[in-house]
Amino acid sequence: MKIAMIGSGYVGLVSGACLADFGHVVTCIDKDAGKIAALKDGIMPIFEPGLEQLVAKNVRDGHLFFATDLTRAVQEAEAVFIAVGTPSRRGDGHADLTYVFDAAREIADALAGFTVIVTKSTVPVGTGDEVERIIRERRPDADITVVSNPEFLREGAAIGDFKRPDRIVIGLEDERAKAVMNEVYRPLYLNQSPILFTGRRTSELIKYAANAFLATKITFINEMADLCEKVGANVQEVARGIGLDNRIGSKFLHAGPGYGGSCFPKDTLALIRTAQEAGAPTRIVETVARVNDERKRAMADKVIAAAGGDVKGKRVAMLGLAFKPNTDDMRDAPSIEIVGKLQAAGAAIRAYDPESMEQARQVLAGIDYAENAYDCAEGADILVIVTEWDQFRALDLGRIRAAMKAPLIVDLRNIYRPDEMRAKGFDYVSVGRG
Repeated sequence: MKIAMIGSGYVGLVSGACLADFGHVVTCIDKDAGKIAALKDGIMPIFEPGLEQLVAKNVRDGHLFFATDLTRAVQEAEAVFIAVGTPSRRGDGHADLTYVFDAAREIADALAGFTVIVTKSTVPVGTGDEVERIIRERRPDADITVVSNPEFLREGAAIGDFKRPDRIVIGLEDERAKAVMNEVYRPLYLNQSPILFTGRRTSELIKYAANAFLATKITFINEMADLCEKVGANVQEVARGIGLDNRIGSKFLHAGPGYGGSCFPKDTLALIRTAQEAGAPTRIVETVARVNDERKRAMADKVIAAAGGDVKGKRVAMLGLAFKPNTDDMRDAPSIEIVGKLQAAGAAIRAYDPESMEQARQVLAGIDYAENAYDCAEGADILVIVTEWDQFRALDLGRIRAAMKAPLIVDLRNIYRPDEMRAKGFDYVSVGRG
């Protein structure tokens, strides 16, 4: 079937490439002419493992196309996906739906025949209703139905998540859409991926509720880590002990410097605002968002405390800047708050990240960038592990120790064992392992 994907950012590009790999004919559209030109040349706007190869294969096979104008693609499509950005709105934290509604108006102008409009962007409850209103007001003759189909993609593992999903959530109010959406995801039947058909507003809320719950798990184990440090317990063993309970599960129970990225910070905030306006405030989620913000700043305090209470004039080497490994995403990354507070305390920062340094230059000022982990450690008074990239898990610790001015490591991801680090001559500080 023919599909139009409006938006060629993270969600749109990954979704479009995967749908093309299923055998559909997909056109990804974006207003950014430079991005589209680069995509046609095989240059990806984001780092995501396997994406470049997937795009190239499906372009070569004639299943994936790129365009700046949506008219033809929408006219020919049976399903039109809206996958544009919904950043937090300045001032109140609501999701900014400007791009979603602009896309709805442009889609309306290009419609021809029965079309299923699919909202893939993460949007507040009721957005589908407004998208439908906009289209019907602009094109009273249009034969359309609007569907909610939220994405559940983890950055760094998005292709696998799309092709082997835990579930596919589809919210609709018109049964005609069910046949079209079943055809969109028909290739996943062999994997027996469960499809949950529900109401459109319920589908929209499922996305926010899922992200808020995962953010809560992260924040909970981070608070347990603080308690472990005070009472002499080990947070990794606590996490394993509770995670073996099937009612809890082991995922998202890794203590660290707090969550970041493109989803959890903005989605928890949008859910909070929606709930407040609906008169059903989400007190737990409100606390999660506040505690997570405090957590990032507290990690800089942890580094300063490890250095004896003062980092003025000291050189801090930071390994990792992206909010998680296998991505170049710097949005709301804990490293931003950590760098800022350490600089304010007088530290000089030298950093290395395998993928995100180009993005980091746009949000971090006054730091030096290294060529590799060993170059980063050269002459450092403190080395801080911020992102758990695989290549940081097997460093030549003898070489690191020799490069550093002082053998102090603050491991905010607990990727090394305290006894082994002490045996190798390091002063080693980790999270929640008192």
